[in-house]
Amino acid sequence: MPSATVIPIARSVEFDAALVRRLDQQGPRYTSYPTADRFHAGFGPDEYRATVAALRAQPGPHALSLYLHIPFCESLCYYCACNKIITQDHGKAVQYLDYLEREIAMQAALVADLGPVTQLHFGGGTPTFLTDEQMGSLLAGLRRRFDFASDEEGEFSIEVDPRTVDAARVHTLRRQGFNRISLGVQDFDAAVQRAVNRIQPHAETVAVLEAARAAGFRSISVDLIYGLPLQSVASIGPTLDKVIAARPDRVAIYNYAHMPHLFKAQRLIDATQLPDGETKLAMPGVCIERLTAAGYVYIGMDHFALPEDDLARSQASGQLQRNFQGYSTHAAAQMVALGVSAISAVGRCYAQNEKVLSAYYEKLDAGELPLARGTALDDDDLLRRDVIGALMCDFALDFDTLAIPGGVPAAEYFAAEIARLRPLEEQGLLCIGSRGIKVKLRGRLLIRNVCMAFDRYLHAPVPEGPQRPRYSRTI
Repeated sequence: MPSATVIPIARSVEFDAALVRRLDQQGPRYTSYPTADRFHAGFGPDEYRATVAALRAQPGPHALSLYLHIPFCESLCYYCACNKIITQDHGKAVQYLDYLEREIAMQAALVADLGPVTQLHFGGGTPTFLTDEQMGSLLAGLRRRFDFASDEEGEFSIEVDPRTVDAARVHTLRRQGFNRISLGVQDFDAAVQRAVNRIQPHAETVAVLEAARAAGFRSISVDLIYGLPLQSVASIGPTLDKVIAARPDRVAIYNYAHMPHLFKAQRLIDATQLPDGETKLAMPGVCIERLTAAGYVYIGMDHFALPEDDLARSQASGQLQRNFQGYSTHAAAQMVALGVSAISAVGRCYAQNEKVLSAYYEKLDAGELPLARGTALDDDDLLRRDVIGALMCDFALDFDTLAIPGGVPAAEYFAAEIARLRPLEEQGLLCIGSRGIKVKLRGRLLIRNVCMAFDRYLHAPVPEGPQRPRYSRTI
């Protein structure tokens, strides 16, 4: 294992507990804009094909990003809000892969010639529910239909549950073409693991991480969650110690959103064991302090990376972007999402597949793309998506870079939004000038609050009847 000696780096975020306590609220994560709750059933295969045709008419090539959703898990983690199917029957993957191949063929016929695949991501569920042979066959099929960038140029990643793989499987994944790996950990505390039904020994996880390093993965990421039952400020410390000692290239620390009315699995959590509000608000402060002291750069939201990692380098050079997988170095690529519930972002649209497996199969049996809903983006949507992306990735917005419809001055076009930001400026989160907006260190952790000011749909009047969607807390 490499030495944990670190070189001090410039502070990249400031945790102000009183400010966080005052401004913490519900808000979107902005992996897309408009957010997924704005998608509608009126957007289907015909609209998607028209969007692809419009993209094809634009000068290319257009780099592609492929996302594949593998929904199966062998066991249920109570906190999980992902679209998953719990089963011990690995035969279910055989049928799913057959249908997935049909969808791949349909999408490839539409978009494969647009440009090379520079990004590939396998998520779930548990992608390693598939056997080595199934994974190899699936990847070979993708490579037959799409032109992939080289290993040096592309980012090809997979999410892994360390309980489902050994060192040999990790080396196989690398040989199969994956060069970035993300390990789900959540928490190493045994009591917390029992409370969420995810028993995962520390030694087992470190063995997988070390195998990934030995196999030559270019980037290794670890995912943690704060706000789980039985967690405390004191208990999260040892988990951070273990993660820092293992020295992954990236660390993501997600806020657990307890929404049992939406996610049935969360009903199995004893709500009386959840940390109280003050404890939960203190946890990100501890995580920020420990990780930045250990040499990690705060990227944004809940992501940290070592200074030499591609994510940190991209942010430093102003090339960091954001998509449904979070922060990315290739987010400008056209994202084609495959599998049940997956969301594509192609041209001027978002398009989501059916969320229920039977409906997904039914659409493909009918020879149609398995789309359930989506939305077309107008010029204002595209502009605001760029604004929110710049704020989330660069913590700054340069008005001169914005392509505003009609050439209207930014200060005029966004007059209402700037007015919404004035209270945040008064509280020291940001500076608003004639040329743009700069988010201060103490405002970076609250970047979702800043972005919400530019969300046209969030501030639109609510019609009679429908309630506003519920989001996770911004901290």
